[in-house]
Amino acid sequence: MSNTIKNVVPNSTITRDVRELDKETDNIYESIVIMSKRANQIANNMKEELHGKLAEFASSNDNLEEVFENREQIEISKHYERMPKPSLIAVDEFLNDKIFYRNPSKEQN
Repeated sequence: MSNTIKNVVPNSTITRDVRELDKETDNIYESIVIMSKRANQIANNMKEELHGKLAEFASSNDNLEEVFENREQIEISKHYERMPKPSLIAVDEFLNDKIFYRNPSKEQN
């Protein structure tokens, strides 16, 4: 998952045309809520994935291999720091129609 995202999504913010953001919903605020909820989902998934990888290094014993393990932990952490931020991924997914969303209040009408 992370490798494909890294190739597509820029690591820094770029200027967006506001009219592109509300094209699907006709409401900029609704679009922002959709993207922010998706960004939270992505952030939680990334956090769980990172904690899972770092948990493999958890040890109650101090030994000589600890220095090597710390280097591996640092490399894993650096990898996640270099990944695009969840908000950038969410905006990209929204603009490329990769997010499924629905608004129950609109469906009732």
